[in-house]
Amino acid sequence: MRLKGKTAIVTGAASGFGAGIARIFAKEGANVAVADVNGEGAKTVAGEIGANALPVTVDLTKRPEVEAMVSATLSRFGKIDIIVNNAGWTHRNKPLLEITEDEFDKVYAINVKSIYHTTHTIVPIFLKQGGGNIINIGSVAGIRPRPGLTWYNSTKGAVNTVTKSLAVELAPQKIRVNCVAPVMGETGLLGSFMGVPDTPENRARFLATIPLGRLSKPEDIAHACVYLASDEAELVTGVVLEVDGGRTI
Repeated sequence: MRLKGKTAIVTGAASGFGAGIARIFAKEGANVAVADVNGEGAKTVAGEIGANALPVTVDLTKRPEVEAMVSATLSRFGKIDIIVNNAGWTHRNKPLLEITEDEFDKVYAINVKSIYHTTHTIVPIFLKQGGGNIINIGSVAGIRPRPGLTWYNSTKGAVNTVTKSLAVELAPQKIRVNCVAPVMGETGLLGSFMGVPDTPENRARFLATIPLGRLSKPEDIAHACVYLASDEAELVTGVVLEVDGGRTI
């Protein structure tokens, strides 16, 4: 098992990519804090995983709740080796001038400010431990942006870039920071990303832009995260790993 003996926090883990990451991390031997604003969903996923999972209800846009999440994980497992900043949200695909200020604030709070909070909370712990591992979930939207998701695209551009900056700044302290950039996935946000109903016809139009011809699945993102979280990647930092079926080529 590639993550045996390690403890990870996975945010946004009640569904979608996060649930897939939490399940496969546990399968690879890790203790996992299943963290989500949807507390009941987090409990369900943690219950499916078993004794090495801890459900945590957390609003990542609020520093005290992030601190409580980290404290609960430390109390249960004694250490934290990995945090996967997966929690994310998008406004619906629509013209940029139709995005309200509330939508703008929400997408930045969940996609970017949450990472600010988790970094400020977890890095001091990693410094005391002598190292750690941060994995951010960015997006191909931050690499090859398309109309209709302008403000969402910009948040993922921020995630992709902050990954590289954190990696350089934290490398002397043996803290690795990497990013996984998925193509549009089979998750609950799919309809919002497309901006049209999730029908076979609408999917087909988008799939035509992906050379490998399919959307990403939680397992695709989870396996990439397992590699970045493992000791096999001990010399890998500052990478934005595109898991996109060739979309960004």
